[in-house]
Amino acid sequence: MIHFVGAGSGAADLITVRGRKFLEEADVIIYAGSLVNPALLEVKKPECAVYNSAHMTLEEVLDVMKKAEQSGKTTVRLHTGDPSLYGAIREQMDALKKMNIAYDICPGVSAFCGTASALELEYTLPGVSQTVIISRTAGRTPVPERESIPQLARHQATMVLFLSTGHLPKLQKELIEGGYTAATPAAICYKATWPEEKRFFCTVGTLAETAERENITSTALIVVGNIIGEQYDRSLLYDPSFTTAFREATETTNGSDTDKAGMDQ
Repeated sequence: MIHFVGAGSGAADLITVRGRKFLEEADVIIYAGSLVNPALLEVKKPECAVYNSAHMTLEEVLDVMKKAEQSGKTTVRLHTGDPSLYGAIREQMDALKKMNIAYDICPGVSAFCGTASALELEYTLPGVSQTVIISRTAGRTPVPERESIPQLARHQATMVLFLSTGHLPKLQKELIEGGYTAATPAAICYKATWPEEKRFFCTVGTLAETAERENITSTALIVVGNIIGEQYDRSLLYDPSFTTAFREATETTNGSDTDKAGMDQ
C-alpha cells in the first residue's frame, strides 16, 4: 500500500493526525527533502527505510515503491503542503494504477493556508474579494497562455502565487499589465509556519525591491490584493439582521430580513 501524505506547510506539528499515524507505521518513506521539514521523520520506526526524492527521478521513486510493494511493505510518499498543489502526484498515481498497486491520499495543510495564518489574512473578505486564484509565474515549467499572470490579474481577485520568488521583476510587471496598480497591497511570506518564517508587506510595485532587500530568493509565497488593506464589509452570516438556516434575524436593515443563508458563507 502506498500512502501519499501531505506534510503540511512547514511546522512539524501541522501534519494531520492521520498523516502522522501513516509515518509512524511506514516501512518505507520517500520524502521531498527539498521542502519537507525533516523533523517529521523523527516519528518513524527505527527500521524504516528513508529516501530523499530531491535526488531521485520519477522512475527511481516508482522502483522503490514497486519493490516495497513486492515485499509486502507499506510506503509513505511524503509531499510538502498538500499533495494536490504542485505535488506532481498524478504521474505517480497513474503509474501505480498500471502496476495494480493500491494507494490513497492523506491531505495536508497547504502553504497558502499557512501563509494566510502567518500574515493574519482572510483571503475572502466581504466587499473586497470572494475569489482566490492560486497560480505561478511561467518559468522552466510553462503556464498555459489563458492562465498567464496578466490574464488572471484582470479578475482583480485575491492572488496567491507559488514558485514565483525568482521571477519577481517579471511578476510585478505582468500584474500591473493585467490591471493591478503599482500601489496594490502585496506580501511576501518566506517559509510560512517554519521556525525561520519571515513576513514582508509591500505593494505590487515594490515586490522585487522588497525581496532583493530582504534576500528572499526562494521558498516564499506571494499574496496580492486589497484583502491586505483595511476596508471591507461586515459578514452577513453574523449580522443580526440576517436570517440563516440556524438563526432568525433579530433586527431589520433597509426592510430586508428575509434572505436565507445556509452553508455558503
